[in-house]
Amino acid sequence: MKLYDGGRAPNPRRVRIFFAEKGIPLPELVPIDIGKKEHRTPEFTRINPSQRLPVLLLEDGTALAETIAICRYIEGLHPAPALFGGAPKEAALIEMWNRRIELGLFSAVSAVFRHGHPAMAELEEQVPEWAEASREQIDDHLMLLDLQLGANRFVCGDGLTVADITAGIAIDFMKPSRIPLPEDFANIRRWHGELSARPSWKV
Repeated sequence: MKLYDGGRAPNPRRVRIFFAEKGIPLPELVPIDIGKKEHRTPEFTRINPSQRLPVLLLEDGTALAETIAICRYIEGLHPAPALFGGAPKEAALIEMWNRRIELGLFSAVSAVFRHGHPAMAELEEQVPEWAEASREQIDDHLMLLDLQLGANRFVCGDGLTVADITAGIAIDFMKPSRIPLPEDFANIRRWHGELSARPSWKV
C-alpha cells in the first residue's frame, strides 16, 4: 500500500493519527506538496480525480480517497482497538458524534481557513463572506463539544475513538485559521491537552 500524504493538512493528519492509535506502521508515504499544487497534477488527478488528500492506494490499484473510508478500511483489517466502536449502540454513538463534528466544527474551521487565510488565495476561489459566516458558528459548535466532554473523558466515553481524532484535529486547525479557543471551554482544554500528549499526536 501507498499513502499519498499532505503533511500538516488536517485530513492527512487524521489518517496518520488513526494508524498510530491502531498501533500499526504507516504504509509507504508519498508526500504531495499542496502549496506547490502537486495535488492538481495530471499524475495525481489520475489517482484521485477530486484532487484531494489523503489517498490510500491498495496493492490491486484501488484508490481510497476519503478520510473516513480509509480509516474504516484499516479498522476492517485491524479491528482492535475498535476506534469505530463494537456493539451497535456504541458504534452508532461514535458515528453520530463523528458526523456532528465533521459537518459542524471541522467544516466551519476549514471554511474559515480556506476562504479567509491569505495563503489559500492561490489555491481557492475564496468567498470571504463564507469565512465570516462560518466563523460566527464556531462558538456554538464548541459549546456542544464542551458540554459532551463535561460528562466524558473522551467524546464518546472513557476510550478514544475516531470522533476524538476528528474533533482534536479541528481544534488544532483553529490555530492556523487564526481562531482563538475561548478560555471558558475548560472541558475542551482538558481533553485537548490529553490528546496532545499522546504519542499518536506527534506523527
